[in-house]
Amino acid sequence: MYAVGLSGGIGSGKSTVADLLVEFGAVLIDADQVARDIVEKGRPVLAALVERFGTTILDADGHLDRLALAQVTFGDSEALAALNALTHPAIGIEMIELRAKQEQNDVILVFAVPLLREEHRAMLRFDTIVVVDCPTQLALERLVNHRGMDQGDAERRIAAQMSRDDRKALADRVIDNGGDLAQLEKATTDLWEWLNEHRVAAGGQPRG
Repeated sequence: MYAVGLSGGIGSGKSTVADLLVEFGAVLIDADQVARDIVEKGRPVLAALVERFGTTILDADGHLDRLALAQVTFGDSEALAALNALTHPAIGIEMIELRAKQEQNDVILVFAVPLLREEHRAMLRFDTIVVVDCPTQLALERLVNHRGMDQGDAERRIAAQMSRDDRKALADRVIDNGGDLAQLEKATTDLWEWLNEHRVAAGGQPRG
Protein backbone atom coordinates (compact mmCIF):
# COMPACT_ATOMS: atom_id res chain seq x y z
CA MET A 1 0.00 0.00 0.00
CA TYR A 2 1.15 3.51 -0.82
CA ALA A 3 -0.59 6.15 1.32
CA VAL A 4 -1.22 9.63 -0.07
CA GLY A 5 -2.49 12.66 1.81
CA LEU A 6 -4.49 14.89 -0.55
CA SER A 7 -5.48 18.40 0.46
CA GLY A 8 -6.38 21.79 -0.93
CA GLY A 9 -8.35 24.85 -0.01
CA ILE A 10 -12.07 25.21 -0.62
CA GLY A 11 -12.67 25.78 -4.33
CA SER A 12 -9.22 24.45 -5.26
CA GLY A 13 -10.48 21.36 -7.11
CA LYS A 14 -9.28 18.80 -4.56
CA SER A 15 -12.47 16.76 -4.89
CA THR A 16 -12.13 16.65 -8.67
CA VAL A 17 -8.57 15.35 -8.35
CA ALA A 18 -9.74 12.76 -5.81
CA ASP A 19 -12.50 11.58 -8.17
CA LEU A 20 -10.06 11.30 -11.07
CA LEU A 21 -7.61 9.29 -8.98
CA VAL A 22 -10.42 6.89 -8.07
CA GLU A 23 -11.20 6.50 -11.79
CA PHE A 24 -7.55 5.63 -12.35
CA GLY A 25 -7.71 2.94 -9.67
CA ALA A 26 -6.95 4.59 -6.32
CA VAL A 27 -8.84 3.72 -3.13
CA LEU A 28 -10.27 6.83 -1.47
CA ILE A 29 -10.83 7.61 2.20
CA ASP A 30 -12.64 10.96 2.41
CA ALA A 31 -12.32 12.74 5.76
CA ASP A 32 -15.58 14.62 5.10
CA GLN A 33 -17.43 11.32 4.61
CA VAL A 34 -15.82 9.87 7.73
CA ALA A 35 -16.97 12.96 9.65
CA ARG A 36 -20.52 12.25 8.50
CA ASP A 37 -20.29 8.54 9.29
CA ILE A 38 -19.18 8.94 12.90
CA VAL A 39 -22.27 10.98 13.80
CA GLU A 40 -24.77 8.55 12.31
CA LYS A 41 -27.71 7.58 14.49
CA GLY A 42 -26.62 5.00 17.04
CA ARG A 43 -22.94 5.95 16.99
CA PRO A 44 -21.27 6.92 20.29
CA VAL A 45 -20.16 10.31 18.98
CA LEU A 46 -23.73 11.37 18.30
CA ALA A 47 -24.71 10.36 21.84
CA ALA A 48 -21.82 12.46 23.19
CA LEU A 49 -22.91 15.44 21.10
CA VAL A 50 -26.47 15.19 22.40
CA GLU A 51 -25.16 14.99 25.96
CA ARG A 52 -23.12 18.15 25.39
CA PHE A 53 -25.49 20.23 23.24
CA GLY A 54 -28.94 18.78 23.94
CA THR A 55 -31.61 17.11 21.82
CA THR A 56 -32.25 20.28 19.80
CA ILE A 57 -29.42 19.16 17.49
CA LEU A 58 -31.50 16.15 16.41
CA ASP A 59 -34.19 15.99 13.76
CA ALA A 60 -37.56 14.31 14.26
CA ASP A 61 -36.07 10.90 13.39
CA GLY A 62 -33.19 11.17 15.82
CA HIS A 63 -30.54 11.93 13.22
CA LEU A 64 -28.10 14.80 13.55
CA ASP A 65 -29.48 18.11 12.27
CA ARG A 66 -26.30 19.71 10.98
CA LEU A 67 -27.86 23.13 10.60
CA ALA A 68 -29.06 23.05 14.21
CA LEU A 69 -25.61 21.99 15.40
CA ALA A 70 -24.01 24.78 13.38
CA GLN A 71 -26.36 27.32 14.92
CA VAL A 72 -25.44 26.12 18.42
CA THR A 73 -21.69 26.39 17.80
CA PHE A 74 -21.52 29.40 15.47
CA GLY A 75 -19.66 32.29 17.05
CA ASP A 76 -19.16 30.39 20.32
CA SER A 77 -15.50 29.46 20.68
CA GLU A 78 -16.14 27.27 23.73
CA ALA A 79 -18.90 25.32 21.98
CA LEU A 80 -16.79 24.93 18.85
CA ALA A 81 -13.84 23.66 20.90
CA ALA A 82 -16.16 21.14 22.57
CA LEU A 83 -17.47 20.01 19.18
CA ASN A 84 -13.94 19.54 17.85
CA ALA A 85 -12.86 17.68 20.99
CA LEU A 86 -15.72 15.21 20.54
CA THR A 87 -15.40 14.68 16.79
CA HIS A 88 -11.78 15.09 15.72
CA PRO A 89 -10.30 12.19 17.73
CA ALA A 90 -13.10 9.92 16.52
CA ILE A 91 -12.45 10.92 12.91
CA GLY A 92 -8.76 10.16 13.37
CA ILE A 93 -9.44 6.74 14.89
CA GLU A 94 -11.88 5.84 12.12
CA MET A 95 -9.36 6.83 9.43
CA ILE A 96 -6.60 4.82 11.12
CA GLU A 97 -8.90 1.79 11.19
CA LEU A 98 -9.82 2.24 7.51
CA ARG A 99 -6.13 2.48 6.67
CA ALA A 100 -5.41 -0.74 8.56
CA LYS A 101 -7.94 -2.61 6.40
CA GLN A 102 -5.88 -1.73 3.30
CA GLU A 103 -2.46 -2.37 4.86
CA GLN A 104 -1.76 -5.61 3.00
CA ASN A 105 -3.21 -4.49 -0.34
CA ASP A 106 -1.03 -3.27 -3.19
CA VAL A 107 -3.02 -0.10 -3.76
CA ILE A 108 -2.62 3.65 -3.83
CA LEU A 109 -4.69 4.77 -0.86
CA VAL A 110 -5.70 8.43 -1.05
CA PHE A 111 -6.81 10.29 2.08
CA ALA A 112 -8.73 13.44 1.12
CA VAL A 113 -8.24 15.72 4.14
CA PRO A 114 -9.38 19.35 3.79
CA LEU A 115 -7.66 20.50 7.00
CA LEU A 116 -4.50 18.47 6.56
CA ARG A 117 -1.67 19.35 8.94
CA GLU A 118 1.80 18.01 9.59
CA GLU A 119 0.60 15.77 12.43
CA HIS A 120 -1.58 13.85 9.96
CA ARG A 121 1.57 12.67 8.16
CA ALA A 122 2.66 10.68 11.20
CA MET A 123 -0.81 9.71 12.42
CA LEU A 124 -1.90 8.22 9.08
CA ARG A 125 1.64 7.32 7.95
CA PHE A 126 1.49 9.12 4.62
CA ASP A 127 4.14 8.19 2.10
CA THR A 128 3.57 11.51 0.37
CA ILE A 129 1.39 14.61 0.54
CA VAL A 130 -0.20 16.24 -2.50
CA VAL A 131 -1.77 19.69 -2.39
CA VAL A 132 -4.14 21.07 -5.04
CA ASP A 133 -3.65 24.83 -5.35
CA CYS A 134 -5.19 27.73 -7.21
CA PRO A 135 -5.22 31.53 -6.83
CA THR A 136 -7.52 32.75 -4.07
CA GLN A 137 -9.58 34.94 -6.41
CA LEU A 138 -10.18 31.99 -8.73
CA ALA A 139 -11.30 29.81 -5.81
CA LEU A 140 -13.71 32.57 -4.79
CA GLU A 141 -15.14 32.80 -8.30
CA ARG A 142 -15.67 29.03 -8.42
CA LEU A 143 -17.50 29.03 -5.09
CA VAL A 144 -19.81 31.83 -6.15
CA ASN A 145 -20.35 30.93 -9.80
CA HIS A 146 -20.26 27.12 -9.70
CA ARG A 147 -21.53 26.30 -6.22
CA GLY A 148 -23.91 29.24 -5.87
CA MET A 149 -22.36 30.32 -2.59
CA ASP A 150 -22.95 33.81 -1.24
CA GLN A 151 -19.83 35.91 -1.88
CA GLY A 152 -19.51 37.06 1.71
CA ASP A 153 -19.83 33.50 2.99
CA ALA A 154 -17.27 32.28 0.46
CA GLU A 155 -14.83 35.01 1.47
CA ARG A 156 -15.21 34.14 5.16
CA ARG A 157 -14.63 30.46 4.50
CA ILE A 158 -11.49 31.13 2.49
CA ALA A 159 -10.19 33.56 5.12
CA ALA A 160 -10.72 30.99 7.89
CA GLN A 161 -8.50 28.40 6.17
CA MET A 162 -4.80 27.71 6.37
CA SER A 163 -2.91 29.99 3.97
CA ARG A 164 -1.89 28.78 0.52
CA ASP A 165 1.78 29.08 1.45
CA ASP A 166 1.33 27.01 4.60
CA ARG A 167 -0.53 24.30 2.68
CA LYS A 168 2.09 24.16 -0.05
CA ALA A 169 4.85 23.97 2.55
CA LEU A 170 3.44 20.59 3.61
CA ALA A 171 3.37 19.21 0.08
CA ASP A 172 5.73 16.82 -1.62
CA ARG A 173 3.94 17.65 -4.85
CA VAL A 174 1.68 20.59 -5.74
CA ILE A 175 -1.01 20.37 -8.43
CA ASP A 176 -1.68 23.76 -10.04
CA ASN A 177 -5.39 24.11 -10.78
CA GLY A 178 -5.26 27.64 -12.10
CA GLY A 179 -6.42 26.54 -15.55
CA ASP A 180 -9.31 24.61 -17.07
CA LEU A 181 -10.54 21.06 -16.50
CA ALA A 182 -8.44 19.62 -19.34
CA GLN A 183 -5.29 20.98 -17.72
CA LEU A 184 -6.31 19.54 -14.35
CA GLU A 185 -7.00 16.15 -15.92
CA LYS A 186 -3.53 16.19 -17.51
CA ALA A 187 -1.91 17.20 -14.23
CA THR A 188 -3.77 14.43 -12.40
CA THR A 189 -2.75 11.86 -15.01
CA ASP A 190 0.87 12.91 -14.50
CA LEU A 191 0.35 12.68 -10.75
CA TRP A 192 -1.03 9.14 -11.07
CA GLU A 193 2.04 8.05 -13.03
CA TRP A 194 4.30 9.69 -10.44
CA LEU A 195 2.48 7.98 -7.57
CA ASN A 196 2.76 4.59 -9.27
CA GLU A 197 6.48 5.08 -9.79
CA HIS A 198 6.88 5.81 -6.09
CA ARG A 199 4.61 2.90 -5.15
CA VAL A 200 6.81 0.50 -7.11
CA ALA A 201 9.96 2.04 -5.65
CA ALA A 202 8.47 1.43 -2.20
CA GLY A 203 7.96 -2.26 -2.99
CA GLY A 204 4.70 -2.38 -4.93
CA GLN A 205 4.19 -4.48 -8.05
CA PRO A 206 4.46 -2.92 -11.53
CA ARG A 207 1.20 -2.81 -13.47
CA GLY A 208 0.23 -2.73 -17.09
